[in-house]
Amino acid sequence: MRAVRLHEYGGLDVLRVDEVPVPERTEGTVLVEVVTAGTNPGEAAIREGAFAKTWPAEFPLGQGSDFAGIVREADAGSGWKPGHPVVGHTARASQAEFVVVPEQNLVAKPESLDWDVAGALFVAGTTAWAGVNAVQPQPGETVLVTAAAGGVGVIAAQLAKGTGATVVGVASERNHDFLRELGVVPVAHGDGFVERLHEVAPQGIDALVDNFGGGYVATAAELGVDTGRINTIADFAAAEQYGVSKKGNLTGQKAGALAELVALAASGDLVVPIHAPYPLERVRDAYAELEQRHTRGKIVLRVAQWRP
Repeated sequence: MRAVRLHEYGGLDVLRVDEVPVPERTEGTVLVEVVTAGTNPGEAAIREGAFAKTWPAEFPLGQGSDFAGIVREADAGSGWKPGHPVVGHTARASQAEFVVVPEQNLVAKPESLDWDVAGALFVAGTTAWAGVNAVQPQPGETVLVTAAAGGVGVIAAQLAKGTGATVVGVASERNHDFLRELGVVPVAHGDGFVERLHEVAPQGIDALVDNFGGGYVATAAELGVDTGRINTIADFAAAEQYGVSKKGNLTGQKAGALAELVALAASGDLVVPIHAPYPLERVRDAYAELEQRHTRGKIVLRVAQWRP
């Protein structure tokens, strides 16, 4: 089978699509043929060696967490049968034609859920879910969401809005009309941001879901936002300085948020825009675009050479 693998840390050039054996299933696990797989900024950081001291890699190393696919093998009585479409997650192995995962890592994929969306939902979705849950928006409050048109931010903005809060989303002006369509109040980043924020939210903001970094945690604290109502997945130095939460994917995973997200996306109550799909062979191009940090929504890899 084809699989994205790293044989060393480095830039885009270390990404390879190798031919490797199909992984063997063991009791309690499921073999899934991958149709689509997501891409995430954290995977680029892993590739570059940013976490090498904390979690040293044993090369060759696979890549990717999100996927959607078709069950091919499972234990009798597990609830999963060959042919079942599923949404799931794994650790550094989803960007491959087949993956083996524990039974509990899977959620049934509704027929109405687009394959590209399904394959890109886990990391961004559970990260957004955790960030919004951490700040506990209430009806009538105003929540600021940074990078609100990005993969995590666009989901976080919609989840926060679903609580009855008013959501102000930080994004470049080319994404403002898109955010308005989602019921989010847009505000441009850059010089004069605080003044523009006061214009669109004269009552102030009650909570911050920060998906970008770049000083938004400090700005929110200076504006009087309770530090217990701030969550960041991007500015860990500020999290330590101000004592704010930094809940993300692991929190959402433990809470079983994936099933909720799948249901919302399948019903149309959660819009997950796909910025661009790439074939597996163009994985380097996919990450080159992702790392520019200008995407609207998700970049997905179409792994299967056929479409269900």
